[in-house]
Amino acid sequence: MILNKHTTLALLMLIALALQPLSAMAERADISVKLDSARVMMGKTLKLHISIKQDKGLTGRLAGLEADTLTSVIEIANKGKNDTTASDNGHIQINRDVTLQAFDPGTYQLPAIIYIVGGDTIKSKQLSLTVDSIQVDTEGNIKDYKPIIEEPFRLLDIIPNAVSNYWWAWLIGALLIAAAVFSYFKWLKKGINPLKPVKKRLPPYEEAMLALDKLKRSNLWQNGQEKEYYTQLTDILRNYIDRRFGINAIEMTSSEIMERIKKNKDAHIVNDQLNNVLEIADFVKFANMHTLADDNEISFQRALNFVELTKPKPELDENKGKEEEAK
Repeated sequence: MILNKHTTLALLMLIALALQPLSAMAERADISVKLDSARVMMGKTLKLHISIKQDKGLTGRLAGLEADTLTSVIEIANKGKNDTTASDNGHIQINRDVTLQAFDPGTYQLPAIIYIVGGDTIKSKQLSLTVDSIQVDTEGNIKDYKPIIEEPFRLLDIIPNAVSNYWWAWLIGALLIAAAVFSYFKWLKKGINPLKPVKKRLPPYEEAMLALDKLKRSNLWQNGQEKEYYTQLTDILRNYIDRRFGINAIEMTSSEIMERIKKNKDAHIVNDQLNNVLEIADFVKFANMHTLADDNEISFQRALNFVELTKPKPELDENKGKEEEAK
């Protein structure tokens, strides 16, 4: 069939009108992608920038980002969110940044990003990404980031900080030292254990009488130990005088004891007996004099008389005395 010039022109116009809707549909949306860099260090992250331009009023979605990986090697660390802005000529711009990460070195082909809008499926171009391994110099010297600055050690720089930061520890330490010093002079120096229960001490008279009885039964002078006998006898008298009259007889000489006893109204009546005991004891202890058995017996009896005649008088019950007077 032979077509004339007018017929051919009309046919071409019809074909152009039929193809025009398909061309318009294809231009309604466009997608582009790019990477921060074509290379990345293993374990480091980089961003995949997705840019979509489409007609206003269309609704689409990105496919292929539902999983946590793009490939078996390329992981999605952060899927990001769409950022939509108005563009020119009735279009809108959609931007999205997806964070990628890889842990295996090598060169990989990223799959195309798919955008579905209306009934159309639009694919981006494929990108290539090279993942570099970390190079470790096993023979290199390990160096600090900053050089070591050596400063001279000064004790005066440390003490103020130690005192200000740990003042409570210094206070506790000072209290413990003070308690230790107090305990030493109060008890330990005197041979006293403050943690050990202390027995109640007998009155001076009873204590002296028990000590004299114990000395008598020891038979010291009978066994030739006159010096030890008179040492214990005078120690009993000195302790008794100390506790009974408040005279520090333990630290005094015999003459000093007698001077103080003569001035005491409760003891002056028997000061001669005490003086005789102390004189004989001094001769035995310091002059190595040997005594007779009678002298030893007499000295013991005079010591016993001194304690008996100077013992405290019992206090009368005032109420009992008043009742007897009333009768």
